Amino acid sequence: MTAPPRRARTAPKPSIAEDELPSFLISSSESEEKEEDEWQPQKKAVKKATVPKPKVPRVRKNATTQKKPTVARKRTKKVAVKEELDTSLPVMAPGMNEGELQLQQPKEEKEKKPRPSSKKLPVKRSSVQPGPPACNLDGAEGPSTSIAAAKQQVKLEEPEEDFTFDEPPLKKIKSAACPQGTPIKFAASANLNEEHKMNWDIVKVLSQRTGIEEWVCANIIRLFNDDNTIPFIARYRKELINNLEADALREVQQVLEELHSVAKKVHGAIQKLKKEGKLSGNLLTALLNCRTSEELDHVYAPYKTGSKGTKAQRARQLGLEPAANLLIENPRELNLLSYVKEGAEGLSTIEEVKSGVQHILADMIAKDRETLDFIRDLCQRQYICLQSALAKGTSQKANEKDVNKFHLYKNFSCNVKNIHHHQILAINRGENLKILTVKVNIPDRTKNEFSRWCVNERWRPKAFAKPELMQLLRDSVEDSYKRLIYPLLCREIRSKLTSDAEKESVMMFGRNLRQLLLTSPVRGRTLMGVDPGYKHGCKLAIISPTSQILHTDVVYLHSGRGFHEAQKIRKLMLDFNCGTVVIGNGTACRETEAYFADLIMKKYFEPLDVTYCITNEAGASIYSVSPEACKEMPDLDPNLRSAVSIARRVQDPLAELVKIEPKHIGVGMYQHDVSQTLLKATLDSVVEECVSFVGVDINICSEILLRHIAGLNANRAKNIIEWREKNGPFINREQLKAVKGLGPKSYQQCAGFIRINQEYIRTFLSQTSELAAGNPKEATNEKQGKKKIKAAANVTWQPDPLDQTCIHPESYNMAMRFLTFIGGSPSEIGKPEMQQKVNVLLEREGMEGISKRLTTTGQTLQIIIDGLTQPEGFDIRKDFDKPDFKRSIVCLEDLSVGTILTGRVENATLFGVFVDIGVGKAGLIPMHRITEDKLPKAKKRRSLALGPGEKVEVRVCDINIPQSRISLDLIRVL
Repeated sequence: MTAPPRRARTAPKPSIAEDELPSFLISSSESEEKEEDEWQPQKKAVKKATVPKPKVPRVRKNATTQKKPTVARKRTKKVAVKEELDTSLPVMAPGMNEGELQLQQPKEEKEKKPRPSSKKLPVKRSSVQPGPPACNLDGAEGPSTSIAAAKQQVKLEEPEEDFTFDEPPLKKIKSAACPQGTPIKFAASANLNEEHKMNWDIVKVLSQRTGIEEWVCANIIRLFNDDNTIPFIARYRKELINNLEADALREVQQVLEELHSVAKKVHGAIQKLKKEGKLSGNLLTALLNCRTSEELDHVYAPYKTGSKGTKAQRARQLGLEPAANLLIENPRELNLLSYVKEGAEGLSTIEEVKSGVQHILADMIAKDRETLDFIRDLCQRQYICLQSALAKGTSQKANEKDVNKFHLYKNFSCNVKNIHHHQILAINRGENLKILTVKVNIPDRTKNEFSRWCVNERWRPKAFAKPELMQLLRDSVEDSYKRLIYPLLCREIRSKLTSDAEKESVMMFGRNLRQLLLTSPVRGRTLMGVDPGYKHGCKLAIISPTSQILHTDVVYLHSGRGFHEAQKIRKLMLDFNCGTVVIGNGTACRETEAYFADLIMKKYFEPLDVTYCITNEAGASIYSVSPEACKEMPDLDPNLRSAVSIARRVQDPLAELVKIEPKHIGVGMYQHDVSQTLLKATLDSVVEECVSFVGVDINICSEILLRHIAGLNANRAKNIIEWREKNGPFINREQLKAVKGLGPKSYQQCAGFIRINQEYIRTFLSQTSELAAGNPKEATNEKQGKKKIKAAANVTWQPDPLDQTCIHPESYNMAMRFLTFIGGSPSEIGKPEMQQKVNVLLEREGMEGISKRLTTTGQTLQIIIDGLTQPEGFDIRKDFDKPDFKRSIVCLEDLSVGTILTGRVENATLFGVFVDIGVGKAGLIPMHRITEDKLPKAKKRRSLALGPGEKVEVRVCDINIPQSRISLDLIRVL
């Protein structure tokens, strides 16, 4: 298809808001409208699409009925496939055909209504059998926003009557058909967001790379295309993803984005080559075979602007390509002497002709898909090692201290199958610093076996060839391997090792961050936060059990004024009845800890029983000068703000740590060596997951916390806060739909994670009713008048007890049926009576029997049961560990080999776990000492992973006092 028609098709695209698209669709949205070429070889009818293109202005007048018959005519096959995977109900293994047919029937009814004038729709749909999930490639779908917006989108798209690939806005026409928020299959095609059809199936490739079943991958693609968030999918669409956890979904999303990125680059390259007239059939096939960026670079590099061209290109320009083809197809007719031209550069001698033919053959071999697959499979069965050594002249160029950091890799060699991720990252860092040189060693037997296979099988001439021609073929194979294929293999191996190591490092960072964010809060205590320091003193901040700042001060504990300052501290603690001290682990932490431990041991603070704990202060200084901190504590010095942050990190870790950019929390490994885009996306996703799963009380939470809820962003959170300030508290979840910018899709994603405290609402409603019946004098008061206005705004809304649970509004009807089934009432939610009734029913019928009777899935039923039985104010963080509160201190010199201690995990890396055992220096448990038998069952599912905050019992194995290193052995997890 030519370029001008594609530009015409892109005209309506600005109507789709970019912030409504998934991240991997935003990056490739410009490729979406070019997809017509993908289906050109399959449907001859595509050629008709070029006829009305010049008549776009005239078609724009017929904006009422043109678009709908187009969908039926053009995309019927894909629509049928898409309907098969309707996410409104569970899609199990491919064998369950009955369930899939049930999903298709309601969708056909919905789609027939907006297409009454289509005559081709029933015919084509009856002739197409539902395809496998692998056909459900990424449709360019955005979230549904509102009906009005949907109608406007359809109008904008109507002029393109013959081009249904540019149809995503049609998916919005049914946005109001599902008030409970159940996902709907819209009338948009399921396709890869590409201009040409790739020579690989995205679902199959995704399944191969992630190890997840194809039907699950197809469902995940569809869910992401429908703009669902990871927390929503992980909690409310478990049946569609086979109960995968959020980490696995993030991994699939990352791989999916990589595949889309490669596809976009391929199509960009194809279009560029078309314009330049360089696109041949073989080159097109080679480009469409590319699955990685490395393969694309290998194929496309010679054709880039500014490239001098390859040897094969120059030989083709001399007209030697027919000779190369003849050597393989019919060598009897090949006469190389006929190509010799005296005085012509590159053709003057027979040797130059042979050399040119050799370069063309080498290029053909290096870009052949079957040949590359063979050599890759061959490498999988060979011993390939990664070697590193000190670079020449390193001692003069680099600092000796930096060189010593890489002493383990001065003469390093390891099989690429066994090398650890942290070793890859360390070697890469050394190479970037020009301290190390790195080499991939592929054994010679690999080359020999490859050459034999090429000459005797894949590239064997189809007829008898003279010995000199066979020698030319062997030289071509060897040249292809040495000059083209071997460098490609090395790049691919290094790239895959680095990519896997970076992903594992980022995932480790994410696991650590989740563990830190889900640390159990310390409620009901008045806390003193201490930001230690020498010259500028220790900053103090006392906060109330509700996080209000009661007092701030600066004391100088390490400048000879310790006794005088102790009196000030004692007076403050007695005045505010504060019995807990939180010390940041930064500069002067050890000395400050010793100071407080000494006072506690002397019972200086009696009658208070004072304890202290150490907390991670990473990021506190950055937060103290951030705009959020200035807005929250405008009259406070930045140094004192950090002390407030340290105290609040213990009181409510999640609410405080979300204010800090995740990468500044410092619980990762090699975070500056990995892709910063990938790191930020993963950590932001983890924060969103944690905040969503814990849930927020919509009527008291901060704007910063609210913006991390799934489906919300900074603008929507701000609008919610403004609505709350203007209209009073939210009475039920349905009121969220009245907030500006919160459409059906956003509501669907966030509703299940927002809580409304029923006791607070009952109190508010009783106060407003009293106010309405109060005396006239109070009613004339200005403030009371404002309250009346707010009360009037909420008078039509009634509280719903289910709004305080984790049950999604789409399942409210099912929850009420379940309550009727067990003889319960909404007033019993969260009470022991409810738990007793549920237990009786479960013992009598079991989960499976109840699910069948209610015609729902086991996963949805489990969420309903959890929501009904969990006590009011339930917090998932209660199962996580709290900080350790201490009264005394231990020194490094007090330790001895064999001593058994308890400690808390401080950080987890790919080579081991650092444990704080209270001696001022964390000890290391090497990864090989963390075995499955030492972990509880709950931890075994996490690949032997321990995270920050977990309490462990360890044995001291080795102590190196000069280097302050402690080696530990894990005994058990407490």
